[in-house]
Amino acid sequence: MPPIDSATHHTETLVFFTLLQLTVIIVSARLAGSLALRMGQAAVVGEILVGILLGPSLLGWLAPVPFHYVFHSIDGAPMQVLAQLGLVLLMFQIGLSFEFGHLAQKKHRRAVLVIALASLLLPFALGFGIGQLSAPLLSPQAHPLASALFVATALSITALPILGRIMLEFGLTRTPLGVITISAAAINDVVGWLLLMLVSMIALSAFDPLQFALHIVWVLAFFLLAWFVARPVLIGLIHRFDHGGNALSAHTLGLVLAAIFLAAMTTFSLGIFAIFGGFLTGVLLHRERRFATAWDQQVTPFITVFFLPIFFTYTGLRTDIGSLNSLDSWLWCGVIVAAATVGKFGGAYLAARWTGHSPAQSKIIGIMMNTRALMELIIINVGYDLGAISREVFTMLVIMAVFSTVLTAPLLRRWLPAAALAEPLLKRA
Repeated sequence: MPPIDSATHHTETLVFFTLLQLTVIIVSARLAGSLALRMGQAAVVGEILVGILLGPSLLGWLAPVPFHYVFHSIDGAPMQVLAQLGLVLLMFQIGLSFEFGHLAQKKHRRAVLVIALASLLLPFALGFGIGQLSAPLLSPQAHPLASALFVATALSITALPILGRIMLEFGLTRTPLGVITISAAAINDVVGWLLLMLVSMIALSAFDPLQFALHIVWVLAFFLLAWFVARPVLIGLIHRFDHGGNALSAHTLGLVLAAIFLAAMTTFSLGIFAIFGGFLTGVLLHRERRFATAWDQQVTPFITVFFLPIFFTYTGLRTDIGSLNSLDSWLWCGVIVAAATVGKFGGAYLAARWTGHSPAQSKIIGIMMNTRALMELIIINVGYDLGAISREVFTMLVIMAVFSTVLTAPLLRRWLPAAALAEPLLKRA
């Protein structure tokens, strides 16, 4: 038997440990998701938590030898590439599933706009203030403005996909109150992604006004070209390959994947993250409901089972709760969690009361708008990659994202039964 050369051995070793990591991640995510459902939480909550627990915060602390063997026997590049690829596909899926019809709802429009505005501006203001004050202490390597803007954006986002799942579980999607909340969350998300794009461009332009202006011009030109030129061509090709059934043809799937990757490469080349290309491609096709349904049936399960847990574990490997090793660190963490909750829940609650909703309705709107989860993790990973926040602040924001999401289902379960008895907005339309 001929000896295996060193290059082949290195490749085989890389494949072995990548497969080992994937096996641990996927099995752990499935178990954690099932356990979360049994405990009355959304499955994604369990997947986020186990992703963190597989990192240095628990596994690396309790069992450092197995932890290093599984996750540090090889370079982290394969897992990082898979996480980023999954994130691009996930952002396409988010753009594809976006229901912009919510933004044009005539009924309760005033309530939607006021709630969206209040639940965006108040946490953003609190986050910006905290970011400015804490940057010299917690993220000294970053420009204070960049750090403050990322913290502010992280605090102001609502996790629309996770909120949608929770609302579906509680039967709120077709109630007037549900429509008001999901519409306000949709506006939050649109503005949140625009903010993230803007903040990323500011950070990447090194605060050079001319460079920043050029970034905006090129990005806007690409978006206009994509909407008015690429979109009709892409939709026309999809219709050409669509045979009228509920399944995606191989040509359609290949075409859309190529479009996603080309858009991701373009946004990266323009100086913003590749994930925005994925999101934009999804938005271009969001009206193609037959395609969206087929994608959801054929491709979404693979993204959810394979790619999403990789991203959560990738985030978990960057999260080290042990790095919060002083009273000051935990106090700052408490301040961030409190500001996020007060800003989002408080802003939505006060806005709902101001637009004529009862205290019970306002509490339900507030706690649903406070759900962050996946969207939050995406934003803070971008901030960490840009060096705008330190690992310590990254960990604090992960804790805040988990805390705000874990609260949602138990409080809805507690508040909904009593409120539904006397609240017409909680009854199905």
